[in-house]
Amino acid sequence: MQLVFDNLPFLLKGAGYTLLLTIVSMLFGLIIGLVVAIARLKGNPPIRWIARFYVSIIRGTPLLVQIVIIYYGLVDYGVTLGSLTAAYIALSINAGAYLSETFRGAILSVPKGQLEAAYSTGMTPWQAMRRIVLPQAMRIAIPPMGNTFIGMLKETSLVSVITVSELLRQAQLLIAQYYQYMPFYLGIGVMYWIMSTGLAFILERFERRLAKAY
Repeated sequence: MQLVFDNLPFLLKGAGYTLLLTIVSMLFGLIIGLVVAIARLKGNPPIRWIARFYVSIIRGTPLLVQIVIIYYGLVDYGVTLGSLTAAYIALSINAGAYLSETFRGAILSVPKGQLEAAYSTGMTPWQAMRRIVLPQAMRIAIPPMGNTFIGMLKETSLVSVITVSELLRQAQLLIAQYYQYMPFYLGIGVMYWIMSTGLAFILERFERRLAKAY
């Protein structure tokens, strides 16, 4: 394990990229997921069909395939993306599909009486959604959103196939230099565990504070 400690700054740089990928992808995934969830619930038939098709395609194919299609496949059509940009796009699109189902379930779990009461006060459907339904739905959605967040942290390792310098890629570069596998793989395993545990702790605290607020 001495090799891991000697090269810790190099691995920490990769861990920083891993966290950056996770946070940025989740932020865009939240926006995509919310838009898609509302489209499936409130959109006209063509919009609903497009949203349903998007979710089906993304959830029905491996994330690794989505990454290589965006990075390598689009080149055939004259679209060349940087590895980091491709990683952001692929991870955001993937997270958006899963989060849309989380939001859709949370919105549907809000009692219909809440909407009827909002309509009786003269609110439009969009006002009722924004002021009444979404605040309650977000509180319900937080636990599964946290699971998606932690899952995304671990799935960022897949973008190493397009040479993004996240944690796994940094470990692979060190392995190529020192020809030793176990120390580096164990080391990054511990680092992933620490980051996952830290995120779980933060999300749990946030969930408790939100529960008290309501």
